[in-house]
Amino acid sequence: MASITIRNLDDTLKSRLRIQAAVHGRSMEDEARDILRSALNREPTRKGSLAASIRARFAPLGGVELPVVAREPMRKPPTFDS
Repeated sequence: MASITIRNLDDTLKSRLRIQAAVHGRSMEDEARDILRSALNREPTRKGSLAASIRARFAPLGGVELPVVAREPMRKPPTFDS
């Protein structure tokens, strides 16, 4: 089995871990192991691109039809001759 060391753990986070471990009747190490195991066993929820996620979120609201705006021809670039 591998082991890890977690440095610079915030005191409040360590205290919360200690309390949660006591509530579950186990050591802080067992509690941290269980938290890691449950967090890493979940399937990632994000699939696809950001654009697809945004589109899926707003699709039920319906689309917006915008009028096509007539465009003017491109103007000539400026010249900097003296």
